[in-house]
Amino acid sequence: MTTRRQTLALIAAVAATPVLAQAQSRANPMPDELRTALERDRNGIVLGNPAGNITLVEFFDYNCPFCKKILPKMQQLISADPQLRVVFREWPVFGADSEFAARVALAALDQGKYWQVHAGLMGMRDRAAEPSVMRVVRKLGLDEAKLRRDMDSDRVSDHIARSFMLADHMGLVGTPTMIAGDEGVFGDQSLKDLQDLVARARATMGVAAG
Repeated sequence: MTTRRQTLALIAAVAATPVLAQAQSRANPMPDELRTALERDRNGIVLGNPAGNITLVEFFDYNCPFCKKILPKMQQLISADPQLRVVFREWPVFGADSEFAARVALAALDQGKYWQVHAGLMGMRDRAAEPSVMRVVRKLGLDEAKLRRDMDSDRVSDHIARSFMLADHMGLVGTPTMIAGDEGVFGDQSLKDLQDLVARARATMGVAAG
């Protein structure tokens, strides 16, 4: 498993790439090392088509209201694009409650319930904190003792640490942040906004849609 020191060294080696300062210039493409760290992290959460021809990365927090709003659009986007590969990055920027929620979701992967937990947490009206998060867990019937052990695993800690390091070195400003190709966007997006972001990424990367 990649250590935190190795992760920091990898990202620092490619320098701070301001993906979100504005839409990144086509003349200033993302370094290959950074793209690999962003899109191909072994502890990333991959949805959609794992072999898709373009990757969309989302940085999010369960206590971010705009992240909640964007979930159904992401579902539509994935359903309508069979060649889209999506990477979820848990980035709990809203404090300890958010980190607890992120750890629960990541730990649920070991029980095959990541997506169900993710959707449940994003669908909550109240704040994601231990009591509300565990209500979702119990409703879904997860093994709570195993979940709590897995929350502190190296895999879970590495994912969260890498999210913070990637975000810091790319100068991301908050959640939700969506990155595809050499471009990043911040804040609530319409379905068309997301489709256009993916289309521009395909054009930049020289791959065909569909």
